[in-house]
Amino acid sequence: MALMITDECINCDVCESECPNEAISSGEEYYVIDPKKCTECVGHFDKPQCQIVCPVDCIPLNPDVVETREQLQAKYEVLMAQKSA
Repeated sequence: MALMITDECINCDVCESECPNEAISSGEEYYVIDPKKCTECVGHFDKPQCQIVCPVDCIPLNPDVVETREQLQAKYEVLMAQKSA
């Protein structure tokens, strides 16, 4: 699954810089995560870095984007290939 940011977000800015896939950006009211770029840090770290640094614990799994670890790894590989191109 990709992650999502809930409306409990306080716009503290710490999660955006921690995302290795640049999946987090400022939304209209609070930060948002692009599910096409979110790999839950698979390929980079053992745990999602945004969840670790979030002071209000507002970054749960996105129930609308269900992915296996293998799918997240494949997405990571595609994203890294695009960066290299």
